[in-house]
Amino acid sequence: RTLDGGNQVQLVLESTQGGVKLTKTFTFKRGDFSIDVKHMITNESGASVTPSLYLQLVRDGNKPAGEQRFVNTFTGAAVYTEADKFQKFTFDQIESNKADHATKSDEGWFAIMQHYFVSAFIPQDKVPREIFTKKVATNLYAVGNILPLGIIAPGASVTMDARLFSGPEESAVLEATAPGLELVKDYGWLTIIAKPIFWLMTQIHKVLGNWGWTIITLTIMIKLLFFPLSAASYRSMAKMKKVTPKMTAIRERHKGEPQKMNREMMQLYKTEKINPLGGCLPIVIQIPVFISLYWVLLASVEMRNAPWLGWIHDLAAPDPFYILPVVMAISMFIQTKLNPKPPDPMQAKVMMFMPLIFSVIFFFFPSGLVLYWITNNVLSIAQQWVITKKMEKTA
Repeated sequence: RTLDGGNQVQLVLESTQGGVKLTKTFTFKRGDFSIDVKHMITNESGASVTPSLYLQLVRDGNKPAGEQRFVNTFTGAAVYTEADKFQKFTFDQIESNKADHATKSDEGWFAIMQHYFVSAFIPQDKVPREIFTKKVATNLYAVGNILPLGIIAPGASVTMDARLFSGPEESAVLEATAPGLELVKDYGWLTIIAKPIFWLMTQIHKVLGNWGWTIITLTIMIKLLFFPLSAASYRSMAKMKKVTPKMTAIRERHKGEPQKMNREMMQLYKTEKINPLGGCLPIVIQIPVFISLYWVLLASVEMRNAPWLGWIHDLAAPDPFYILPVVMAISMFIQTKLNPKPPDPMQAKVMMFMPLIFSVIFFFFPSGLVLYWITNNVLSIAQQWVITKKMEKTA
Protein backbone atom coordinates (compact mmCIF):
# COMPACT_ATOMS: atom_id res chain seq x y z
CA ARG A 1 0.00 0.00 0.00
CA THR A 2 1.08 3.61 -0.59
CA LEU A 3 1.25 6.29 2.11
CA ASP A 4 2.00 9.99 2.42
CA GLY A 5 0.61 10.90 -0.99
CA GLY A 6 2.66 8.24 -2.76
CA ASN A 7 5.98 9.14 -1.10
CA GLN A 8 5.97 5.94 0.95
CA VAL A 9 5.23 2.32 0.08
CA GLN A 10 4.59 -0.43 2.63
CA LEU A 11 5.09 -4.13 2.04
CA VAL A 12 3.60 -6.49 4.65
CA LEU A 13 4.70 -10.13 4.89
CA GLU A 14 3.23 -12.70 7.29
CA SER A 15 4.28 -16.18 8.33
CA THR A 16 2.90 -18.50 11.03
CA GLN A 17 4.72 -21.48 12.49
CA GLY A 18 3.97 -23.44 15.67
CA GLY A 19 1.28 -21.00 16.70
CA VAL A 20 3.59 -17.98 16.48
CA LYS A 21 2.92 -15.39 13.77
CA LEU A 22 5.63 -13.08 12.44
CA THR A 23 4.47 -9.95 10.62
CA LYS A 24 7.17 -7.97 8.80
CA THR A 25 6.32 -4.48 7.58
CA PHE A 26 8.81 -2.85 5.19
CA THR A 27 8.38 0.91 4.69
CA PHE A 28 10.13 2.37 1.65
CA LYS A 29 10.46 6.16 1.43
CA ARG A 30 11.02 8.08 -1.79
CA GLY A 31 14.62 9.23 -2.16
CA ASP A 32 15.76 7.41 0.98
CA PHE A 33 18.13 4.42 1.06
CA SER A 34 16.95 3.47 4.57
CA ILE A 35 14.09 0.99 4.83
CA ASP A 36 12.12 0.80 8.08
CA VAL A 37 11.53 -2.82 9.07
CA LYS A 38 8.94 -3.50 11.78
CA HIS A 39 8.72 -7.01 13.24
CA MET A 40 5.59 -7.95 15.19
CA ILE A 41 5.61 -11.38 16.84
CA THR A 42 2.18 -12.59 18.00
CA ASN A 43 1.66 -15.67 20.16
CA GLU A 44 -1.47 -17.37 18.79
CA SER A 45 -0.84 -20.60 20.68
CA GLY A 46 -2.21 -21.62 24.06
CA ALA A 47 1.14 -21.54 25.87
CA SER A 48 3.85 -18.96 26.54
CA VAL A 49 6.79 -18.84 24.10
CA THR A 50 10.32 -17.35 24.28
CA PRO A 51 11.30 -16.66 20.66
CA SER A 52 14.32 -14.79 19.29
CA LEU A 53 14.46 -12.52 16.27
CA TYR A 54 17.16 -13.35 13.71
CA LEU A 55 18.46 -10.55 11.49
CA GLN A 56 21.18 -11.34 8.97
CA LEU A 57 22.78 -10.29 5.71
CA VAL A 58 24.10 -12.91 3.29
CA ARG A 59 26.51 -12.55 0.36
CA ASP A 60 28.74 -14.73 -1.77
CA GLY A 61 32.49 -14.35 -1.49
CA ASN A 62 33.08 -13.13 -5.05
CA LYS A 63 34.50 -9.72 -5.88
CA PRO A 64 32.04 -7.24 -7.47
CA ALA A 65 31.48 -7.81 -11.18
CA GLY A 66 33.57 -5.53 -13.35
CA GLU A 67 36.17 -4.68 -10.67
CA GLN A 68 39.50 -3.91 -12.31
CA ARG A 69 42.43 -6.26 -11.70
CA PHE A 70 44.72 -3.43 -10.59
CA VAL A 71 42.08 -1.70 -8.45
CA ASN A 72 41.27 -3.93 -5.47
CA THR A 73 38.95 -2.59 -2.79
CA PHE A 74 37.57 -4.22 0.34
CA THR A 75 34.73 -6.72 0.02
CA GLY A 76 33.50 -8.28 3.25
CA ALA A 77 31.50 -7.72 6.43
CA ALA A 78 31.66 -5.36 9.39
CA VAL A 79 30.29 -4.93 12.90
CA TYR A 80 30.02 -1.72 14.93
CA THR A 81 29.41 -1.39 18.68
CA GLU A 82 30.13 1.51 21.03
CA ALA A 83 32.48 -0.68 23.07
CA ASP A 84 34.59 -2.13 20.25
CA LYS A 85 33.87 0.43 17.53
CA PHE A 86 34.34 -0.53 13.86
CA GLN A 87 35.51 -4.08 13.10
CA LYS A 88 35.72 -5.40 9.56
CA PHE A 89 36.66 -8.84 8.26
CA THR A 90 36.88 -10.66 4.97
CA PHE A 91 34.84 -13.64 3.87
CA ASP A 92 38.04 -15.70 3.98
CA GLN A 93 38.28 -14.89 7.69
CA ILE A 94 34.69 -16.03 8.19
CA GLU A 95 35.50 -19.22 6.27
CA SER A 96 38.42 -20.00 8.59
CA ASN A 97 36.61 -18.88 11.78
CA LYS A 98 39.10 -16.04 12.23
CA ALA A 99 36.63 -13.14 12.03
CA ASP A 100 37.49 -11.10 15.13
CA HIS A 101 34.49 -9.07 16.32
CA ALA A 102 32.29 -8.31 19.33
CA THR A 103 29.84 -11.10 20.18
CA LYS A 104 27.40 -9.26 22.48
CA SER A 105 26.01 -5.74 22.64
CA ASP A 106 22.83 -3.76 23.18
CA GLU A 107 23.35 -1.30 20.30
CA GLY A 108 25.25 -0.91 17.02
CA TRP A 109 24.87 -2.36 13.55
CA PHE A 110 26.27 -4.97 11.15
CA ALA A 111 26.94 -4.69 7.45
CA ILE A 112 28.21 -6.23 4.25
CA MET A 113 30.09 -3.93 1.91
CA GLN A 114 31.79 -3.87 -1.44
CA HIS A 115 33.26 -1.16 -3.67
CA TYR A 116 30.98 1.92 -3.51
CA PHE A 117 28.00 0.16 -1.84
CA VAL A 118 26.92 -1.15 1.57
CA SER A 119 23.97 -2.94 3.12
CA ALA A 120 23.61 -2.50 6.89
CA PHE A 121 21.05 -3.65 9.44
CA ILE A 122 20.56 -1.23 12.33
CA PRO A 123 18.40 -2.81 15.09
CA GLN A 124 16.83 -0.57 17.71
CA ASP A 125 19.11 0.46 20.57
CA LYS A 126 19.06 -0.74 24.18
CA VAL A 127 18.07 -4.26 23.16
CA PRO A 128 20.55 -7.06 24.04
CA ARG A 129 21.71 -9.07 21.06
CA GLU A 130 24.24 -11.69 20.03
CA ILE A 131 26.47 -10.95 17.05
CA PHE A 132 27.42 -13.81 14.75
CA THR A 133 29.21 -14.59 11.52
CA LYS A 134 28.99 -17.91 9.75
CA LYS A 135 29.47 -19.80 6.53
CA VAL A 136 25.99 -20.57 5.16
CA ALA A 137 27.03 -22.74 2.21
CA THR A 138 29.88 -23.06 -0.28
CA ASN A 139 31.09 -19.50 -1.00
CA LEU A 140 28.12 -18.03 0.90
CA TYR A 141 28.57 -16.08 4.14
CA ALA A 142 26.39 -14.33 6.72
CA VAL A 143 26.70 -11.71 9.44
CA GLY A 144 23.83 -10.96 11.80
CA ASN A 145 22.20 -10.48 15.18
CA ILE A 146 20.07 -12.70 17.41
CA LEU A 147 17.72 -10.66 19.61
CA PRO A 148 15.90 -12.56 22.42
CA LEU A 149 12.29 -11.33 22.70
CA GLY A 150 11.60 -12.60 26.21
CA ILE A 151 8.44 -14.42 27.28
CA ILE A 152 5.34 -13.81 25.15
CA ALA A 153 2.10 -14.89 26.81
CA PRO A 154 -0.75 -16.47 24.78
CA GLY A 155 -2.52 -13.79 22.74
CA ALA A 156 0.21 -11.21 23.40
CA SER A 157 2.50 -9.49 20.88
CA VAL A 158 6.00 -8.03 20.87
CA THR A 159 7.27 -5.45 18.38
CA MET A 160 10.90 -4.97 17.34
CA ASP A 161 11.97 -2.21 14.97
CA ALA A 162 15.06 -2.04 12.76
CA ARG A 163 16.38 -0.11 9.78
CA LEU A 164 17.94 -1.62 6.69
CA PHE A 165 20.25 0.70 4.79
CA SER A 166 21.14 -0.41 1.27
CA GLY A 167 22.81 2.14 -0.96
CA PRO A 168 25.94 4.00 -2.03
CA GLU A 169 28.72 4.89 0.41
CA GLU A 170 28.07 8.64 0.38
CA SER A 171 29.80 10.03 3.47
CA ALA A 172 27.14 12.59 4.45
CA VAL A 173 24.31 10.04 4.11
CA LEU A 174 26.20 7.37 6.06
CA GLU A 175 27.02 9.76 8.92
CA ALA A 176 23.35 10.78 9.19
CA THR A 177 22.12 7.16 9.17
CA ALA A 178 23.97 5.62 12.14
CA PRO A 179 27.02 6.30 14.34
CA GLY A 180 30.18 4.97 12.72
CA LEU A 181 28.49 3.89 9.48
CA GLU A 182 30.71 6.24 7.47
CA LEU A 183 33.65 3.98 8.41
CA VAL A 184 32.55 1.39 5.84
CA LYS A 185 34.05 3.70 3.23
CA ASP A 186 37.43 2.04 2.76
CA TYR A 187 40.27 4.59 2.70
CA GLY A 188 42.93 2.02 3.55
CA TRP A 189 45.37 2.44 6.44
CA LEU A 190 45.68 6.22 6.05
CA THR A 191 42.08 7.11 6.92
CA ILE A 192 43.26 9.81 9.36
CA ILE A 193 44.69 11.75 6.38
CA ALA A 194 42.17 10.63 3.75
CA LYS A 195 39.05 11.89 5.57
CA PRO A 196 40.23 15.55 5.74
CA ILE A 197 41.25 15.32 2.07
CA PHE A 198 37.76 14.13 1.10
CA TRP A 199 36.19 16.88 3.22
CA LEU A 200 38.28 19.45 1.34
CA MET A 201 37.24 17.90 -1.97
CA THR A 202 33.55 18.24 -1.09
CA GLN A 203 34.06 21.93 -0.23
CA ILE A 204 35.78 22.54 -3.57
CA HIS A 205 33.04 20.62 -5.39
CA LYS A 206 30.38 22.84 -3.82
CA VAL A 207 32.02 25.77 -5.61
CA LEU A 208 33.02 24.16 -8.93
CA GLY A 209 30.21 21.61 -9.33
CA ASN A 210 32.43 19.22 -11.30
CA TRP A 211 34.49 16.40 -9.76
CA GLY A 212 37.07 16.46 -12.56
CA TRP A 213 37.94 20.12 -11.97
CA THR A 214 37.76 19.40 -8.23
CA ILE A 215 40.51 16.77 -8.61
CA ILE A 216 42.67 19.19 -10.59
CA THR A 217 42.13 22.03 -8.10
CA LEU A 218 42.86 19.81 -5.10
CA THR A 219 46.06 18.53 -6.73
CA ILE A 220 47.19 22.12 -7.30
CA MET A 221 46.46 22.99 -3.66
CA ILE A 222 48.41 19.98 -2.38
CA LYS A 223 51.28 20.82 -4.73
CA LEU A 224 51.37 24.38 -3.37
CA LEU A 225 51.31 23.05 0.20
CA PHE A 226 54.37 20.91 -0.47
CA PHE A 227 56.08 23.47 -2.72
CA PRO A 228 59.02 24.12 -0.34
CA LEU A 229 59.72 20.38 0.04
CA SER A 230 59.40 19.75 -3.70
CA ALA A 231 61.63 22.72 -4.48
CA ALA A 232 64.33 21.37 -2.16
CA SER A 233 64.08 17.99 -3.85
CA TYR A 234 64.33 19.42 -7.37
CA ARG A 235 67.27 21.64 -6.42
CA SER A 236 69.08 18.59 -5.10
CA MET A 237 68.25 16.65 -8.27
CA ALA A 238 69.48 19.54 -10.43
CA LYS A 239 72.81 19.53 -8.56
CA MET A 240 73.08 15.78 -8.98
CA LYS A 241 72.42 16.12 -12.71
CA LYS A 242 75.16 18.74 -12.95
CA VAL A 243 77.81 16.50 -11.34
CA THR A 244 76.72 13.29 -13.10
CA PRO A 245 79.72 13.39 -15.52
CA LYS A 246 82.10 13.67 -12.54
CA MET A 247 80.38 10.77 -10.78
CA THR A 248 80.66 8.65 -13.94
CA ALA A 249 84.37 9.47 -14.19
CA ILE A 250 84.93 8.42 -10.56
CA ARG A 251 83.17 5.10 -11.19
CA GLU A 252 85.28 4.46 -14.28
CA ARG A 253 88.48 5.41 -12.49
CA HIS A 254 87.87 3.12 -9.51
CA LYS A 255 86.32 0.04 -11.10
CA GLY A 256 86.84 -2.88 -8.75
CA GLU A 257 87.78 -0.55 -5.86
CA PRO A 258 84.46 0.19 -4.13
CA GLN A 259 86.02 1.68 -0.99
CA LYS A 260 88.11 4.22 -2.90
CA MET A 261 85.15 4.99 -5.15
CA ASN A 262 82.86 5.65 -2.15
CA ARG A 263 85.44 7.87 -0.46
CA GLU A 264 85.88 9.96 -3.60
CA MET A 265 82.11 10.13 -4.09
CA MET A 266 81.60 11.41 -0.55
CA GLN A 267 84.33 14.00 -1.11
CA LEU A 268 82.57 15.11 -4.31
CA TYR A 269 79.27 15.47 -2.44
CA LYS A 270 81.03 17.52 0.23
CA THR A 271 82.79 19.77 -2.29
CA GLU A 272 79.63 20.38 -4.34
CA LYS A 273 77.47 20.69 -1.17
CA ILE A 274 75.13 17.90 -2.23
CA ASN A 275 73.11 15.67 0.06
CA PRO A 276 72.75 12.28 -1.71
CA LEU A 277 69.37 11.84 -0.01
CA GLY A 278 68.29 15.42 -0.62
CA GLY A 279 66.18 14.47 -3.63
CA CYS A 280 64.47 11.58 -1.84
CA LEU A 281 63.59 12.75 1.67
CA PRO A 282 61.21 15.59 0.66
CA ILE A 283 59.38 13.17 -1.65
CA VAL A 284 59.16 10.47 1.05
CA ILE A 285 57.47 12.94 3.42
CA GLN A 286 54.77 13.60 0.80
CA ILE A 287 54.05 9.93 0.07
CA PRO A 288 51.39 9.40 2.81
CA VAL A 289 49.37 12.36 1.48
CA PHE A 290 49.49 11.12 -2.11
CA ILE A 291 48.58 7.56 -1.06
CA SER A 292 45.64 8.96 0.91
CA LEU A 293 44.48 10.97 -2.10
CA TYR A 294 44.77 7.82 -4.22
CA TRP A 295 42.43 5.96 -1.84
CA VAL A 296 39.99 8.87 -1.65
CA LEU A 297 39.65 8.88 -5.44
CA LEU A 298 39.42 5.10 -5.54
CA ALA A 299 36.84 4.66 -2.76
CA SER A 300 34.54 7.64 -3.28
CA VAL A 301 31.24 6.69 -4.91
CA GLU A 302 30.81 10.39 -5.67
CA MET A 303 33.15 9.81 -8.64
CA ARG A 304 30.89 7.09 -10.04
CA ASN A 305 29.12 8.30 -13.22
CA ALA A 306 30.60 11.76 -12.60
CA PRO A 307 31.61 13.41 -15.91
CA TRP A 308 34.56 15.71 -16.44
CA LEU A 309 34.63 16.97 -20.01
CA GLY A 310 34.45 15.65 -23.57
CA TRP A 311 34.81 11.90 -23.70
CA ILE A 312 35.16 11.39 -19.92
CA HIS A 313 31.64 10.59 -18.73
CA ASP A 314 32.58 8.54 -15.64
CA LEU A 315 35.61 9.41 -13.49
CA ALA A 316 35.32 6.03 -11.76
CA ALA A 317 35.72 4.12 -15.05
CA PRO A 318 38.82 3.73 -17.25
CA ASP A 319 39.28 6.18 -20.11
CA PRO A 320 37.37 4.51 -23.00
CA PHE A 321 39.82 5.83 -25.60
CA TYR A 322 43.01 5.56 -23.46
CA ILE A 323 43.84 9.21 -24.13
CA LEU A 324 44.59 10.07 -20.49
CA PRO A 325 46.99 7.12 -19.96
CA VAL A 326 48.91 8.13 -23.10
CA VAL A 327 49.13 11.75 -21.92
CA MET A 328 50.31 10.47 -18.54
CA ALA A 329 53.03 8.39 -20.22
CA ILE A 330 54.21 11.47 -22.14
CA SER A 331 54.35 13.52 -18.94
CA MET A 332 56.33 10.74 -17.21
CA PHE A 333 58.75 10.60 -20.16
CA ILE A 334 59.37 14.35 -19.90
CA GLN A 335 59.97 13.99 -16.16
CA THR A 336 62.48 11.22 -16.83
CA LYS A 337 64.39 13.51 -19.19
CA LEU A 338 64.53 16.27 -16.55
CA ASN A 339 65.84 13.94 -13.84
CA PRO A 340 69.54 13.02 -13.48
CA LYS A 341 70.47 10.13 -15.75
CA PRO A 342 71.31 6.99 -13.72
CA PRO A 343 75.00 6.07 -14.09
CA ASP A 344 74.13 2.41 -14.57
CA PRO A 345 73.21 1.82 -18.28
CA MET A 346 70.74 -0.95 -17.40
CA GLN A 347 69.01 1.25 -14.83
CA ALA A 348 68.85 4.07 -17.39
CA LYS A 349 67.09 1.77 -19.88
CA VAL A 350 64.61 0.66 -17.22
CA MET A 351 63.81 4.31 -16.41
CA MET A 352 63.16 5.00 -20.09
CA PHE A 353 60.68 2.13 -20.31
CA MET A 354 58.84 3.03 -17.08
CA PRO A 355 56.45 5.54 -18.72
CA LEU A 356 55.38 2.88 -21.24
CA ILE A 357 54.86 0.28 -18.52
CA PHE A 358 52.85 2.68 -16.35
CA SER A 359 50.68 3.79 -19.26
CA VAL A 360 49.68 0.17 -19.95
CA ILE A 361 48.86 -0.39 -16.26
CA PHE A 362 46.86 2.86 -16.11
CA PHE A 363 44.72 1.73 -19.05
CA PHE A 364 42.70 -0.12 -16.39
CA PHE A 365 42.67 2.57 -13.69
CA PRO A 366 39.72 4.93 -13.07
CA SER A 367 40.11 8.03 -15.21
CA GLY A 368 39.85 10.23 -12.09
CA LEU A 369 43.05 8.66 -10.75
CA VAL A 370 44.84 9.12 -14.07
CA LEU A 371 43.67 12.75 -14.20
CA TYR A 372 45.17 13.33 -10.75
CA TRP A 373 48.44 11.69 -11.83
CA ILE A 374 48.67 13.80 -15.00
CA THR A 375 47.98 17.03 -13.10
CA ASN A 376 50.62 16.17 -10.52
CA ASN A 377 53.15 15.30 -13.23
CA VAL A 378 52.53 18.50 -15.21
CA LEU A 379 52.90 20.65 -12.08
CA SER A 380 56.08 18.76 -11.13
CA ILE A 381 57.53 19.27 -14.61
CA ALA A 382 56.79 23.00 -14.51
CA GLN A 383 58.26 23.38 -11.03
CA GLN A 384 61.35 21.33 -11.86
CA TRP A 385 61.95 23.22 -15.12
CA VAL A 386 61.71 26.63 -13.41
CA ILE A 387 64.06 25.61 -10.59
CA THR A 388 66.58 24.08 -13.00
CA LYS A 389 66.60 27.21 -15.19
CA LYS A 390 67.12 29.45 -12.15
CA MET A 391 70.06 27.33 -11.02
CA GLU A 392 71.59 27.43 -14.51
CA LYS A 393 71.40 31.25 -14.51
CA THR A 394 73.04 31.55 -11.09
CA ALA A 395 75.71 28.97 -11.94
